[in-house]
Amino acid sequence: MIEKQLEVKLKSGLQARPAAQFVQEATRFSSEIFLEKEGRKVNAKSIMGLMTLAAGHGETVTLSVDGSDEEEAFEHLANYIEGKEKLPS
Repeated sequence: MIEKQLEVKLKSGLQARPAAQFVQEATRFSSEIFLEKEGRKVNAKSIMGLMTLAAGHGETVTLSVDGSDEEEAFEHLANYIEGKEKLPS
């Protein structure tokens, strides 16, 4: 299991389109993926769950990934949250 706190550096945070893109990418991996903010933990493969976090720009979230492809999934999704990588539209 890989777990780390990350700062959301996306301009609009994980809202609407960025959240949908994040969920789409997360579902590509077989690992269990969760995001947590202020004690609320949600399945990162659920658009509704992700939207309820309302993670805005500059806020801190914890990304947890557990499974057979956890390293690849964590690196890919963490880079997106931190604004280091754009996901395909």
